[in-house]
Amino acid sequence: MQRIPRTLYPFEGRRFDRGGGIRMHYLDEGPPDAPPVVMVHGNPSWSIYYRSLVVALRDRYRCIVPDHVGMGLSDKPSDREYEYTLERRIEDLDRLLAHLFADRGGVTRDVTLVVHDWGGAIGMGWAVQNPEKIARLVILNTGAFHLPGGKSFPAPLALTRTPLGALLVRGANAFAATATRVCVTKRPMSRELRRAYVAPYDDWNARIATLRFVQDIPLRPGDRAYERITRIADGLAQFRETPALVCWGMKDFVFDRHFLAEWERRLPQAEVHRFLDAGHYVLEDEGDAIAGLVRRFVDGRAEARPAAR
Repeated sequence: MQRIPRTLYPFEGRRFDRGGGIRMHYLDEGPPDAPPVVMVHGNPSWSIYYRSLVVALRDRYRCIVPDHVGMGLSDKPSDREYEYTLERRIEDLDRLLAHLFADRGGVTRDVTLVVHDWGGAIGMGWAVQNPEKIARLVILNTGAFHLPGGKSFPAPLALTRTPLGALLVRGANAFAATATRVCVTKRPMSRELRRAYVAPYDDWNARIATLRFVQDIPLRPGDRAYERITRIADGLAQFRETPALVCWGMKDFVFDRHFLAEWERRLPQAEVHRFLDAGHYVLEDEGDAIAGLVRRFVDGRAEARPAAR
């Protein structure tokens, strides 16, 4: 795998055996006794996506950022060795956090949870099982419920679920490479950053999770994750009074205004910031602005009113 430049990823990664000899890579930056900020990424990104938030927060918060199994710098086992399902992802996160906070008898009750893309289902899946541990939520272009009314399944994702799409994803790294271009709409990635994003997915075997994530999207009853997403969505009512910050790229063609409206309905107390020119990788398009908002939010200094940018 191509080496990730320190200028882009200035962190010392760690490893956790989640069982079966499969190691998860994760970041653990900041004072160990500080309030934890847990950041959960999606597909096909990895912990590099949260680098600006980690740098902005690690002086006084403990920033924990796992790479899902098969993603980023984590191990990439075969289907025989690991079940690539939402249920397993939630279990992985639970095991990692239990390990990191074993000296405290488990995770403390002041977690700020940051979620993006598939991280919404995974992170909120963990949260609905542990609502007493959640102090704040930060929502970035994601979902934790079924497709909202009026939203159709995007054609590019539908293609990815076909045999041709699977060949393109695993044979040509099409999913991860395309994302570095179409998921930013305001501030194109540099060539160096695009290379860093796709570096962990450098051969057929290393691209297994980028395909399995798309195949695991629950669209109808009977899909493996369908009932789990239903339970997660039902559990979101527990967080109607939890402080929440929503930062949304409005040019995201997948997690679009329909998903944002659903979050606003489910989290009516949330402070919402719409970034009108930003895409799905909203932290790439508006990293500095969002880092400032998140820092103020976790410091307990939320803005008085939502804003559009």
